Amino acid sequence: MSRVLAIIPARGGSKGLPNKNVLPVGGKPLIAHSVEHAVQSGVCDRVLITTDSEAIRDAAVAAGAWAPFMREPTLAEDLTPTEPVLKDALERAEAIDGPFDIVVFLQPTDIFRKPEWITRAVTLLKEKPELDSAFAAYKTHKNFWFRTPEGELKRVFDWMAVYGPRQTRTPIYREDTGLACASRASLIKQGRRIGDRVEIIEVSSTESGIDIHDAFDLWLADQAYRYLQEHGGR
Repeated sequence: MSRVLAIIPARGGSKGLPNKNVLPVGGKPLIAHSVEHAVQSGVCDRVLITTDSEAIRDAAVAAGAWAPFMREPTLAEDLTPTEPVLKDALERAEAIDGPFDIVVFLQPTDIFRKPEWITRAVTLLKEKPELDSAFAAYKTHKNFWFRTPEGELKRVFDWMAVYGPRQTRTPIYREDTGLACASRASLIKQGRRIGDRVEIIEVSSTESGIDIHDAFDLWLADQAYRYLQEHGGR
């Protein structure tokens, strides 16, 4: 049996929106949404919160999270990448509770996920040993450009120069690991978030792109959440 650890990183030092992880969205602390999604997925043996904030820890635990340790300050700085945070949390969790085989990463600022996306990601790894990771990805038919080192603007793909009805265009997928991402624990220990052999959980809901980092994002998320609750979601 594969053991699954969900890890939700939530530091307390947000600059754009102070204390954002405990601010209310839809009548509950922001952090509670991701904890509840992991629990509701039914596939996570532990739902771990890694934080340097007692307020975030308390709110997460109240929602059903496991918080056996506090994150070191050196892993909670403004420019700290996510990967070493996941690695640290996994290794410390295993020292307390034994080995895990799959790690689910959830970003607390991405709340417009369905628990079944988590379930699907974990199920794919259990059913397909050849996969490294499975994650949510937003399907879009929009065109994208990039700027070269020389400053020239180019299309990401040449075929994007041919315009036509959306229904006939080749879709591309935006990686949304914060919504739902399951990877092998061995990959996380290498300091990586996703591997090269992947599968996606296709997402088409526009609200999934709301990522909460400032006051407007928080307001927008609260409005969208309440609308979806009143209208039965999507």
